[in-house]
Amino acid sequence: TEQPSLFELVGGDDKLRALVDRFYDLMDLEPQFAALRAMHPESLEGSRDKLHRFLSGWTGGPDIYTQKYGPPFLRARHLPYPIASKERDEWLTCMLLAMRELGYGEEKEDLLLQAFFRTADWMRNKAD
Repeated sequence: TEQPSLFELVGGDDKLRALVDRFYDLMDLEPQFAALRAMHPESLEGSRDKLHRFLSGWTGGPDIYTQKYGPPFLRARHLPYPIASKERDEWLTCMLLAMRELGYGEEKEDLLLQAFFRTADWMRNKAD
């Protein structure tokens, strides 16, 4: 049988949007993510939209990021921000907490976290 896409694993568009919103809520509220938050603009609305759109296509759902913004060039777009293992790990921790709060369950969390790790690790552009 065919494996479900990450988009299906997340639960589709509404659940993906909820994940992105909770991720940014946590980033904005929790002191442990202050350095990560400082890399973002004062208003997180644009960041929320872009991450939701990007993750939609990245997880195997509709490619709504490219429709609006063009090719993601993800690493190139993040080069202005110093990203080392610490920043990668903060991002992943924030995403994991969002998944836990939304009740994804350990199996889904593990699968998604493995996929997120590969991309987050590739984003590193600064030595530890």
